[in-house]
Amino acid sequence: MNEHETELKSAARRALLSLDLTNLDEACDEAAVKALAARAFTAHGHVAALCIWPRFVPLAHRLVGHRGVKIATVVNFPGGEEDAGAVADMTEQAVEDGADEIDLVIPYRAFLEGREEAVRTRVRRVRQAAGPRAKVKAILETGVLETTDRIRRAGELALDGGAHFLKTSTGKVAVNATLRAARTMLETIRDAGGNAGFKAAGGVRTTQDAANYLDLADEVMGEGWATPENFRIGASGLLDALVETLEDRGAAKRAQGY
Repeated sequence: MNEHETELKSAARRALLSLDLTNLDEACDEAAVKALAARAFTAHGHVAALCIWPRFVPLAHRLVGHRGVKIATVVNFPGGEEDAGAVADMTEQAVEDGADEIDLVIPYRAFLEGREEAVRTRVRRVRQAAGPRAKVKAILETGVLETTDRIRRAGELALDGGAHFLKTSTGKVAVNATLRAARTMLETIRDAGGNAGFKAAGGVRTTQDAANYLDLADEVMGEGWATPENFRIGASGLLDALVETLEDRGAAKRAQGY
């Protein structure tokens, strides 16, 4: 095994433990959630969380909630424009149903229109609705915000509102997680004291993709910072790639001439 393969395997192990295994497809049903839950446990450890629609939180909680896997769900998703009261009510219900983490889409269109306070207020209200037990991940939708200045400012407002994490994307727009946006978000977290976490979501599909985000976190935040407590990758298909790397399946295929 060469040095690159060794480093990639190490990254795969770190990424697997920090993975929010996700199914936010419109066609998701109970069978799909059960299948997702079964995939959460591997010979190399379990993922950090299952991320599913609010209606499936009770089921996911029953399946994995007592086995070390967190339950994450989404609110104000994906457009970021739902009624504030309804979002707060959905948050309260999700936490009551067993959610440990709430992934909240900030009102990014209001932010782009110059109504900055809408971001801070919405995050603060959801943080209050989530109570002391559940963490709130603020989804900035960086592919829509586009510029470094807007991404940084939206992140600052979300952190001011009490967000525990900054998350790149919903995975439902044309441009989702990018390393450029991730750097800006990590620097924003660092400059605010380094007490919040970071989540990349949308388009992270290969072990090398995951390694790139881990390397960036190590560079900006320092080695050892990127643990499941404060670093996540939200993905559906990434798990298979990580396991393949850890089990050297790619090397075996190459040796057999495939």
